[in-house]
Amino acid sequence: MLVAENLACFFGLRPVLRGVSLEVRRGECVAVLGPNGAGKTTLLRVLATLLRPSAGRLSLDGVDALEHPAQARAKLGMVSHHSLVYPDLSAVENLRFHGRLRGMGPAHLEARIEAVLREVGLWARRNDRARAFSRGMTQRLSIARAMLHNPDLLLLDEPFTGLDQRAAADFAAMLRDQISNSRAAVMTTHELGRGMDAVTRAVIMRQGRIEVELTTDITPAALGALLH
Repeated sequence: MLVAENLACFFGLRPVLRGVSLEVRRGECVAVLGPNGAGKTTLLRVLATLLRPSAGRLSLDGVDALEHPAQARAKLGMVSHHSLVYPDLSAVENLRFHGRLRGMGPAHLEARIEAVLREVGLWARRNDRARAFSRGMTQRLSIARAMLHNPDLLLLDEPFTGLDQRAAADFAAMLRDQISNSRAAVMTTHELGRGMDAVTRAVIMRQGRIEVELTTDITPAALGALLH
């Protein structure tokens, strides 16, 4: 689904990514772990074609994402660390605006809006303005927006931020369902005890490099020890 080869990225003269290579297959959820400043969010931005790397190659489902970024983005859904929802629009209006930007037809769009809002537990609040939502509800709306167009690959930057225990468990279950439908996901997180049951593989980044690749039978405590 995703193949990244030797990605490098510089901010001025400072290297942020130093030859990162990563493959993600359909049916996988890969967690990218590491301390602050390791390059996790920068890697996710490069994978989302929001930031062009200084060197390296990137393909999404066979599409050269650096040569054809618009075509690659059609296959992506992203939840960033900041929600980026419009506070003066309702939940439905936020998703309708996003769907129209993606060129979704009216009938299909309205059906998908209802489906994803029900999935994230916001259907009852569909007509409320986003500014009235809690941080957790805003995060759930961001997740709904990312899934609206049925993307093949989900990119999730700290997706559990602001979610209470029940909402986090619901999202982890929803993520497992998405992956079981032959999709894939890459997720950055520092909350080792939340959502890891949805993860099929994990990598640890330090100083812009992937240093360790892990299976998911490792405990959160052991992960914590590796990260320090």
